[in-house]
Amino acid sequence: MKGVVVAGTRSGVGKTVATLAIVRALQGQGRAVQPAKAGPDFIDPSHHEAVAATPSRTLDLWLEGHEGVRRNYYRGDGDVCVVEGVMGLYDGDCSSTAMVAEALDLPVVLVVDANAGMESVAATAHGFHEYASHTGRDVDVVGVLAQRTHGGRHERGIRDALPDHLTYFGRVPPRSALEIPDRHLGLQMGEEAAIDDEALDEAAEAIHVDRLRDAARTPPRPEERVVDDPTDARVAVARDAAFRFTYPATLERLRERAAVATFSPLAGDALPDCDGIYLPGGYPELHAETLEASPTMDAIATAAVDGTAVLGECGGLMALSESLTTTDGETHGMAGVLPATVRMHDRYQALDHVELRARRGSPTAATHDRRRGHEFHYSSVDVDGDARFAFEVLRGDGIDDERDGLYEYRTLGTYCHLHPESGAFDAFVESAAER
Repeated sequence: MKGVVVAGTRSGVGKTVATLAIVRALQGQGRAVQPAKAGPDFIDPSHHEAVAATPSRTLDLWLEGHEGVRRNYYRGDGDVCVVEGVMGLYDGDCSSTAMVAEALDLPVVLVVDANAGMESVAATAHGFHEYASHTGRDVDVVGVLAQRTHGGRHERGIRDALPDHLTYFGRVPPRSALEIPDRHLGLQMGEEAAIDDEALDEAAEAIHVDRLRDAARTPPRPEERVVDDPTDARVAVARDAAFRFTYPATLERLRERAAVATFSPLAGDALPDCDGIYLPGGYPELHAETLEASPTMDAIATAAVDGTAVLGECGGLMALSESLTTTDGETHGMAGVLPATVRMHDRYQALDHVELRARRGSPTAATHDRRRGHEFHYSSVDVDGDARFAFEVLRGDGIDDERDGLYEYRTLGTYCHLHPESGAFDAFVESAAER
């Protein structure tokens, strides 16, 4: 599967809308498109899926390693893969867009905000192209997609100023209907604020699809990872508006190793018969009143006390706590499994790639094992004096005093979003199977 990387000169330049326009343009030519996202993100991929009608792959070197990134890429399915970058092209010390492009040997299409520029757009693109050579990076910036660009003289001025080694791939017009609303954790999810179809069609018409297809390349094939045999474990996965941050690769790995059933705490679903429960991240703070009244939360608490293996990531950690206080000061009871209370804040409390080392055995790691992930949250946790932690934090902030992984019964709550390449979910399935 050939692919291209859609990178930006900076955060907020319009990479997501540009990516969606490219996806729609390729679809218009009858191409099956596999979207992907460089870096740890759940929100942009939801917009990819809303347009491409297929889950977006997460490509992060810190979480997966070079071979893991390539394996995840090739688990996708399509004629062409469109990879949206993270921040600016060269930004990030663990898994920048440039690093992902190098690992996959994919060409880079640079998104430049041309709202108030013409020839300067060409100068900016040329600088990004030359910077790779200057720093010895194997990053191939092959051309430009001009964001917020009018047609006519504006477009011609940009196109004609580009040096011969940079291709003009088209433009995205300045339309308010192409803006995605924000909220405190970034953009709204794709199912909440889908891009207007007519506006996206208009943007797609201004993309030079044939040039993109000619530029696309096929990444090197990865080393295949041997996946352990399936177990008899049954894993229940929460899936609704409060628990929505799940990598496709995570569900794939769980289904390779266990029988998986999904359920909705918000809907008050009966907890499936299971040996393990996975509560992924999401927005429990937006649904705290409903969760407080949900019989499913009581069932999760009962299962935890009975010794079921439970993993709660970020939003899942919050839901497993004793209470959750929102930014308006309202406090709602949660499952009450973990000895902690959670409070939401107006500003984010942590944002980083994470590395943890196990202080003790837990459902995701044996003692001394290391796990990598990422954290991004607006909440803080106050823990009881006798709280136990499964991990020490080697990189990142964690929950409290360089510790993460609140542990009670066989329940683990962590701010760290894990990827299956780390081995955490294999360990979780095996822990569940031991019950």
